Amino acid sequence: MSETEMIILLCALPLLFAQGLLLFMDAKKRGRYKWFWGIVGLINFPSSSILYWLCVVYPDRKKEEKIRKD
Repeated sequence: MSETEMIILLCALPLLFAQGLLLFMDAKKRGRYKWFWGIVGLINFPSSSILYWLCVVYPDRKKEEKIRKD
């Protein structure tokens, strides 16, 4: 492994770990498959966060807005 690859790896690991942890904690708060989202968050960046937002956060916000209007 070259020095450049090692530097990239050392920068990417904390980023992926933080993303996985944040997705896990938010999914736990929302009651939405916390382990699944935590593991998915460890795989890649930032598409896991985008997918989480589209599948969990956005529908929850729409549901809250609908409840407020009624």
